Amino acid sequence: MKNQIKELRNAKNMTQVELANLVDVSSRTIISLENGKYNPSLVLAYKIAKIFDVTIEQLYYLDKVIEMEAIKQ
Repeated sequence: MKNQIKELRNAKNMTQVELANLVDVSSRTIISLENGKYNPSLVLAYKIAKIFDVTIEQLYYLDKVIEMEAIKQ
């Protein structure tokens, strides 16, 4: 699932290790998330969204997906 974790992390001048420590996961998990190779649990998505002061929908572009689905119907 496409996300903007890397963009948000870079905007805060935060390293992958720093973010990983804040959400209690390994830096490999953050790398996998940023590359779209791993989808987080709801709890992890919530923790990351909270750090960047965004909603989970904003973190994962879900607000745009939902909007596009509504337009299609």
